[in-house]
Amino acid sequence: MNYGIFGINLGACANPAIAARVARAAEDAGFDSVWTGEHVVLPDPQVPPSPVPPSVPFLDPAVALAFIAAHTKTIRLATGIIILPQRNPLVLAKELASVDVVSGGRLVFGIGVGYLKPEFDALNVPFERKGRRADEYLEAMLAMWTQEKPAYRGEFVSFGGIDAQPRPVQKPHPPIVIGGSTPAAFRRAVRRGNGWYGYNMDLDATRGAIAALREAEKKVDRPGRLGRLEITVSPPPALGLDEVPRYEELGVDRVVLLNFRGSEDDLVRFVDDAASRLLRRRP
Repeated sequence: MNYGIFGINLGACANPAIAARVARAAEDAGFDSVWTGEHVVLPDPQVPPSPVPPSVPFLDPAVALAFIAAHTKTIRLATGIIILPQRNPLVLAKELASVDVVSGGRLVFGIGVGYLKPEFDALNVPFERKGRRADEYLEAMLAMWTQEKPAYRGEFVSFGGIDAQPRPVQKPHPPIVIGGSTPAAFRRAVRRGNGWYGYNMDLDATRGAIAALREAEKKVDRPGRLGRLEITVSPPPALGLDEVPRYEELGVDRVVLLNFRGSEDDLVRFVDDAASRLLRRRP
């Protein structure tokens, strides 16, 4: 099982010097990836289900990962997740292709459909049918990344007679990871994703999600080119590190540790402690 670190663009890591130090520490310790979160805006004052106060800083994922790319060499750079229906798909395709290029092919493109209606309202994006909008936007982005002469015709986005270079380094495109724990998200992961990401999920929730994904695999056609669905999970921060290896028993391929609160030294100590207890004890 591989391990990653979540929150490289938020909280203390919204400070670029701290983010670079944490990312280098994670790379040196043997973590396989660092992950961003995303909220373009947050409700003020905080109201459920908003996950954090509006005072918590979030760097834009593409900007943060491009910066981290310049300060690391091998660690993968993942969006965990980008709220796809809130974005212009062609602009986002350009931004993330650029991240893949400047990082030498290290991008992992994690997406979700979002759940904070005040955020959608502020961005003037309809909350209704956000799942279908996300599906079209992903199809449009893949057209930009993979077609010799990109073209797409859909309800929410249409284009043709255009091109955008450079393409991503990774072929046919960076890995696509679908976030979310709804039946629609499970179907989307099976149909469109190289992987699935479950955020803040304990062992019981993870067990249930994996069972739901297996059921979705029986009902949804999965293109052979996608291969096996890779499972990534972030456990709750309160879960002890000694419990984390139990996720592998459930079939999880990667655990992305949540710890984006505290000071610079707190975060680096967490990375070192997690590495000593989860990575360096490997035979």
